[in-house]
Amino acid sequence: MSDIICISPIDGTELARRPPASEAAIAQALAQARAAQRDWRRVPIAERSSHVLRFLDAMLAMNQEIVPELAQQMGRPVRYGGEFGGFEERVRYVVEMAEDALAPVIPHDARPGFTRYIRRDPLGLVLVVAPWNYPYLTAVNTIAPALIAGNAVLLKHAAQTILVGERFQMAMDRAGLPKGLFANLALTHDQTSRLIGSGAVDFVNFTGSVEGGRAIERAAAGTFTPLGLELGGKDPAYVRADADLDFAVGNLVDGAFYNSGQCCCGIERIYVHESLYDRFVEGFADLTSRYVLGNPLDETTTLGPMAQKRFADLIRGQIAEAVGKGATAHVDPAAFPADKAGTPYLAPQVLTGVDHSMSVMRDESFGPVVGIMKVKDDEEALALMNDSVYGLTASVWTADLDAAERLGAEIETGTVFMNRCDYLDPGLAWTGVKQTGRGASLSRLGFETLTRPKSFHLRHG
Repeated sequence: MSDIICISPIDGTELARRPPASEAAIAQALAQARAAQRDWRRVPIAERSSHVLRFLDAMLAMNQEIVPELAQQMGRPVRYGGEFGGFEERVRYVVEMAEDALAPVIPHDARPGFTRYIRRDPLGLVLVVAPWNYPYLTAVNTIAPALIAGNAVLLKHAAQTILVGERFQMAMDRAGLPKGLFANLALTHDQTSRLIGSGAVDFVNFTGSVEGGRAIERAAAGTFTPLGLELGGKDPAYVRADADLDFAVGNLVDGAFYNSGQCCCGIERIYVHESLYDRFVEGFADLTSRYVLGNPLDETTTLGPMAQKRFADLIRGQIAEAVGKGATAHVDPAAFPADKAGTPYLAPQVLTGVDHSMSVMRDESFGPVVGIMKVKDDEEALALMNDSVYGLTASVWTADLDAAERLGAEIETGTVFMNRCDYLDPGLAWTGVKQTGRGASLSRLGFETLTRPKSFHLRHG
């Protein structure tokens, strides 16, 4: 069985190599997790939460080491300081809401002589299959509430960020979690599929591609294992005629190109009212051209390489196809000396003259390219926003709250933003529609996903 290898996008060198877990090690991890969870589920919620907060402190204490390590693994510039701002916000939020979210549900219609309630019981053993693009944030969305809810957790991290799983294990060990309650496993795709297909876990959370989600579903077929899937995205933005132009430009440039566009909820297509269109495109292209593409370990770099060469190749292909069909590219790659074909280093690009016949406006890019289209009104924008097989987030840029809510009710996504984008609010459900996936994380609904209802109907005397 081949080793799991992380190749650094910085220079193409091997950064880490790990042998896949042996079948004996997997069996031991499963047995230890089951044993630990039997006791853990009886521990009070407040005590479970305290362990998770100690885990948070242990992770935060490693931040100085983690930021450059993360840049080496997947290319995000060190100047942005890693992921622990959002990481801490999410962990503290789920801790604060846990007692209320996990409290028994009591029917409103009192019935004398009976005690009736619904208890939220842990599912048992949760498997988290985590991605490389936000390797800490995406994993903790499920890991923290799963543990607080009384579950054991197994983590299988992406090969590109294999060291992240080890950091989770270090922090859990330093937090003093019961032995075996959390385990990081280095697994191949085939091993992961076999583990899911064995029925040995009680819930699978997966963040990744649509094809990866289909593979998870195939593996789970017949086991009745519940799944949480966050898959592809093609997130749109609509800039209405009454939008604050400069504010929209600044935020949407960041929403499109932060993390080299490798964001689940990054902006991939923009529709702008015809009255603002020319000024918006000019400002957007100008601000985009100011990025500095280079080595992510350099503090002056604002745009790092994509995580792998093949991801950059995909974007180059989308740009070439669009330009070949008549689109205009507004950013000169020659102004970005680090941009070289055959490498993960790719200049950001802004395209106009695009339409939905082009891959760049239809298929997930997951990279530093965005297409901009002119629209005449809300109805045209809404039709274009919904013309997608994906549905994670959408943003509306406007001064009119009523209009945003009216449009939001018709937009086919899991989240609708007004005057912001590319953000997860831990108080709201993180979810998608269509091929973006199923289930929800964060918020109290995230706790419901990680527990099962158990009804008690107790007749007195």
